[in-house]
Amino acid sequence: MNGYAGRTLHIDLGKQNFRIKNFDEALARKFLGGNGFAAKILYEELNPGVEPFSPENMVVFAVGPITDTPIPSTSRAYVATKSPLNNLFFDSTFGGRFAITQKRTGFEAIVISGKASSPTYLFIDESGVQFKSAAPFWGKLTRETVDALQATEGEDADAVAIGPAGEKLVRFACLTHYWRGREGVSGRGGVGGVLGSKNLKAIVVKGSRKTEVADLNSLRELIDSRKEAMEKGTAGLKNLGTPVLVNMINTIGGLGVRNLQEEHSPRAPEIGGERLKELFFERNDTCFGCPIACGKTLRLPPSPALKEGLRWKMPEYETLFALGSMADNWDPASLLRLNALCDQWGLDTISMGLTISFALECFAKGLLTPQDTGGRTLRFGDPDLLLQLVEETGKRQGFGDLLAEGSYRLAQRLGEEAAGLLPCFKKVEVAGHSARALKGMSIGYATATRGGSHHDARPTLQYVGEFDRTKAKGQPSFAVRTQNFTAFDDSLTQCRFASERGYGGLINENYVKMINAVTGWNVTLNELERLGERIYNLERAFNCREGVTRKDDSLPLRVTQQPIPSGPSQGMYCPPEEFQALLDEYYSLRGWNANGIPTAEKLQDLGLEEALRDES
Repeated sequence: MNGYAGRTLHIDLGKQNFRIKNFDEALARKFLGGNGFAAKILYEELNPGVEPFSPENMVVFAVGPITDTPIPSTSRAYVATKSPLNNLFFDSTFGGRFAITQKRTGFEAIVISGKASSPTYLFIDESGVQFKSAAPFWGKLTRETVDALQATEGEDADAVAIGPAGEKLVRFACLTHYWRGREGVSGRGGVGGVLGSKNLKAIVVKGSRKTEVADLNSLRELIDSRKEAMEKGTAGLKNLGTPVLVNMINTIGGLGVRNLQEEHSPRAPEIGGERLKELFFERNDTCFGCPIACGKTLRLPPSPALKEGLRWKMPEYETLFALGSMADNWDPASLLRLNALCDQWGLDTISMGLTISFALECFAKGLLTPQDTGGRTLRFGDPDLLLQLVEETGKRQGFGDLLAEGSYRLAQRLGEEAAGLLPCFKKVEVAGHSARALKGMSIGYATATRGGSHHDARPTLQYVGEFDRTKAKGQPSFAVRTQNFTAFDDSLTQCRFASERGYGGLINENYVKMINAVTGWNVTLNELERLGERIYNLERAFNCREGVTRKDDSLPLRVTQQPIPSGPSQGMYCPPEEFQALLDEYYSLRGWNANGIPTAEKLQDLGLEEALRDES
């Protein structure tokens, strides 16, 4: 089967056994790979109500038909689980080389369930899996762990590991992968905590299978035809990486400051990509097979606070937002250290930073006291405090034990006034793309499978003006179309930067040509659009089965009640009556009922028999 090996690997950690299953072209054509495979597997095999930290929860690593083909930027790895932040479907992606090597094992999906009796890592090759002791690595930071595993298993093996935060079940613990200086972090949703709950320290993959392509000449023609567009569209990323967004987003008045009390600051250039490059740049880095090179290695010289200096990957825009502007921290050197600390301990920088900024505002308003924080004063603009809190969270020590639960659970302890300060959608801390300054992101986040993630509805088309960010009109369509696109794109799987800037930010004929050239199929544009819609509806059905309804498709108080107070987007927000109208229109476009649940007719139309059975 061109584009596929046709196999999935199912691992039970408790029983220490595995099964290899085969799938056919019909399933591949219906769910594609990556996101689609994971949604189907988790929907069918995970019982409703399962606790995320229980042995019954599953983690799925999945690749797609274009992975390890000549198409650029297909080294994006994909992982999904039931999130410990909100008990809902969640996925995350990461760069490096892991996805390529997983593809070469011949397993399109690796499905992990159960709990090991002692610290374990998995070694997966073309024949299956070996269960190996991770006792020497338990308690170690992620870089030391991955380096040791690669030394043991060989340079052609790739590893992804959790840090101490995952072992301690921090609810937003992440996974980290290192390859030739290009760190890849599966940041969002707490997948690292789920692996920690299973006593699983790392997954190592190693293989040499080749992915067959049906029509290599047509594929190369497509790649050549999109080369100029990709080069032009990614020039800013090649130069400065994602920190190029700091000044751009601040200029339009959408950069969150002091826990979203403001959305603009004259100090933003102090942590922008231009300044980081000027101060710390050492070299460009790239994921396997990617021409963009959006990664950068930065270097801090030795100092009294850091005697040996620091050489680490550049903080992404989201990190500069979450641990920088949101905390009123404009010290670029501290942001490099915070970024490295989160990667090493295995912490999502977005949830970490926003949980801290939420706590800082709560302290300023008297909702938290020194008695809660171990006698410490919490204040905005204190880089040393941030470094202390991040490490305490990774260790679950002192006040860090409360921060490790995330901002939503901290607000539950503090009461209704604190809940009004939350920067969360579906209990997940929001990414750095404003729900007030970008009208499309208000309805986009509210209806997102993953809540506060910017990888359901995508902000890109709001920034470039294809959808008017200042007006409500057309935004439900924006949310539906970009959500369907991301479900499709994460099933291919391809890096979002290459997809959006090279092949298009909505499903279009470029992707028809791509899939047909790889697989030899004859898919149509309508078929691909329905495929993205099918996957997104299956995710929604998963969440509805867990109790999600219209009440959960909501906005934080700040978005609906407090207009942006100053800056270029002053006065923007999404008042309740406007939001409810957007939600009605969105549900109508989706074919969901007024309570946000996919109708039987919609599920049947999309061929989602598994979800239709639950509906009936």
